[in-house]
Amino acid sequence: MEQEKGKLELVATQRIQAHPEMYKVVDFLNKNLKEHHLMFGLTKKEESMVISIYEVE
Repeated sequence: MEQEKGKLELVATQRIQAHPEMYKVVDFLNKNLKEHHLMFGLTKKEESMVISIYEVE
């Protein structure tokens, strides 16, 4: 059976205090860890942010 390409598996999440430049960190991580099959996401809810780490298959 062929494995689905581009599938994301959530590895971990962490809630942090919102910071206006946090998106730059996530962008940096995504650009530099792509070849290690990792992807990072960022969501903002009120005064906090949630950073998520995904493994890309």
